[in-house]
Amino acid sequence: MAKLNISDDWWTAPSQDSGGNTVLVTGRRGLDNVIATGRYRYRIEMTWLYEPDGGGMPQYHTSRAMELVTDALHASLKRDPVAVMTGIYTGAGERNWVFYTVSLKAFQGMLNAALSGIPEQLPLTFHAEEDPTWEEYREMCQSEIAREE
Repeated sequence: MAKLNISDDWWTAPSQDSGGNTVLVTGRRGLDNVIATGRYRYRIEMTWLYEPDGGGMPQYHTSRAMELVTDALHASLKRDPVAVMTGIYTGAGERNWVFYTVSLKAFQGMLNAALSGIPEQLPLTFHAEEDPTWEEYREMCQSEIAREE
């Protein structure tokens, strides 16, 4: 079986939450081939609540820790694509990473292994549900600002 080619093409655009707070949306382009497999049917949202600065963004030390988490997850998923990170939302006191996975149990194993090298306890919460049509991903893609040709 051929290895699934997963795009690593990302975009970032400002958006607003329902309260008018700025939220930076970072999304992944070009995942139609992943969606078409029908295998990645569970969406997981991983949330880190933080004390925001005056603009709603994380303080520097928190931002650096969040980047360590993101990098660890990217590296782990590159080795074993049991999930695909599709988006990251940052602002208004929270960061949300969004994944689509083939199995909740496989995702949990990957997550534990990926974050095992991070010594501090992380303030993460999780929400999971079936989303076989990738509704959240398609909605997020509408936030992308059109590129100038």
